[in-house]
Amino acid sequence: MDISIEISLYPLAEENFKKEIWDFIKKLRGVDGLNVVTNGMSTQVFGDYDLAVHHVMSEIKKVHHSVDAAVFVCKFIGGNRSEVEPEL
Repeated sequence: MDISIEISLYPLAEENFKKEIWDFIKKLRGVDGLNVVTNGMSTQVFGDYDLAVHHVMSEIKKVHHSVDAAVFVCKFIGGNRSEVEPEL
């Protein structure tokens, strides 16, 4: 089973907040089997359910250990939603 996860990371009061965000994204991009797409508002992760959830949660935990305060806003939906549906 596949999953689609949308993630926004807000490292609070961090001077190098862009570095924290890009480090998080790069770690997810390094996982074989995950498709990671980034835009100006969020990062989307597509792939096998167990693989994606395991790695996303592991990286979230690492951020919480290294950053004093960080907020994650996440959406999880079953299936691969990486394909854009045509307009009707």
